[in-house]
Amino acid sequence: MNIQVDLQESDKVLKGYVRGEIDAHTAPVLREKLEPYQNIESLNAELDLSDVNYMDSTGLGVFVAFYKSVNSQGGHLKLSGLSARLKRLFDITGLGDIMDIESAGKGGI
Repeated sequence: MNIQVDLQESDKVLKGYVRGEIDAHTAPVLREKLEPYQNIESLNAELDLSDVNYMDSTGLGVFVAFYKSVNSQGGHLKLSGLSARLKRLFDITGLGDIMDIESAGKGGI
């Protein structure tokens, strides 16, 4: 169980790439990496999750908290590259209707 989080911010634009599994053991690492960016006014963040092969409700909680923080500062969060499995996780919780989410493929791939 490991996670790799690479983030680069410049002029209120945050680009991030997350790789691995997001669960109860690794979610604190992700939360800690995102924390410094939560209070940047008008932040435009995009996190690429194309190499996240597993996520549980703990991971969802991290993204919801980051989304709320960014949104409250007038910013925007986009999650991209979600596999069908991850997209379904957001959809069944209703978060897919609230958050800006882009799937990795078309037709359930």
